[in-house]
Amino acid sequence: MDGSLEGITVIDLSRMLPGPYCSMILADHGARVIAIEHRRFMAELFLAPVNRNKDHMTLDLKAREGKEIFFKLVRGADVVVEGFRPGVTERLGIDYERVREINSRIIYCSISGYGQDGPYRDVAGHDVNYLSFSGVLDIIGEKGRPPCIPGIQIADLAGGGMNAAIGILLALVAREKTGKGQYIDISMTDGMVSLLPIPLYIFQTLGKAPQRSDTFLSHRYACYNVYETADGGYISIGAVENRFWRNLCEIFGVPEYGELQYDDNHREEILEFFRKAFKKKTLEQWINELKDKDVCWGKVQSFTEVLGDPLFKERGMVTQVRGTKGAAVTTLGIPVKLSGTPGSVRSAPVGFGQSTEKILQELGYGRDEIEELKKKAVV
Repeated sequence: MDGSLEGITVIDLSRMLPGPYCSMILADHGARVIAIEHRRFMAELFLAPVNRNKDHMTLDLKAREGKEIFFKLVRGADVVVEGFRPGVTERLGIDYERVREINSRIIYCSISGYGQDGPYRDVAGHDVNYLSFSGVLDIIGEKGRPPCIPGIQIADLAGGGMNAAIGILLALVAREKTGKGQYIDISMTDGMVSLLPIPLYIFQTLGKAPQRSDTFLSHRYACYNVYETADGGYISIGAVENRFWRNLCEIFGVPEYGELQYDDNHREEILEFFRKAFKKKTLEQWINELKDKDVCWGKVQSFTEVLGDPLFKERGMVTQVRGTKGAAVTTLGIPVKLSGTPGSVRSAPVGFGQSTEKILQELGYGRDEIEELKKKAVV
């Protein structure tokens, strides 16, 4: 069955993680994605997992012939994604204003650290910097300790990639109504600030800013915390609602704590009790004891445990695809599950620039012309 974006063509000029992650989402749901990079980046970071379901070609956008090829692709495209620093596309002559002269229906999405305007527009950065400026990093980590950098790139993936995909989908819907494309300005730092509704609520309700590991959803209370077990494992408890918390207290033989869930006078006492209690049994023993109980618990799993978890295999979140050399390759599945037009992992990532000749042939270039472009290092 065709995906929701079947018939949509995306030209992805981005590198690294945010843009390719965005275009992977679009490709997973049926769009044809042509990823373009200069061949000088071949030895640098090429994140194969986010380049599945795509074509990949090399192209020098500074060369006259390279721009000609790009504009030929644009004529038949619906979306352009780029992740250059602000101002670069204008210098290359491939910015939105130039592109829409060729294709007025184009949806042009720029992903940058701080946006296309504002005082930080030209500041270089990476994920940790966007987390820092947005205030997100300040509330991650242990109380009284320095901020802790997360093990995944939240700003790149959620602030950049996901928001870009959402913006593109909104623009595609708008184009159905108006017949016109539009420009999308995605700031990864903006995306991180948008993830602060709970800290804002705490600030507006209590009159003070949330502190690292010291809010009702971050270690302050025993009902929403992480505990070490006897064998060095960890288990999470998320008993926010009082009925779940009461159930947990009954299991541990301390029903009197049920009324004291958010009582600051007994907070440290209750925390210390549960810290000691969870250390009396192994993680597996706690899983067996809590698995049928209504208390909101979770095993803290390692990455390798996640890959082998039957839940994610059954849900299709850890799956396999046939690689370019014929062997099965493990890949991550598609989280948005549509009943009528489901997404799919149709092909493993192609090699760097592997689709170049195929795409040039589709544009009408002959064998001799392609060889000449190679000699000139255009492709």
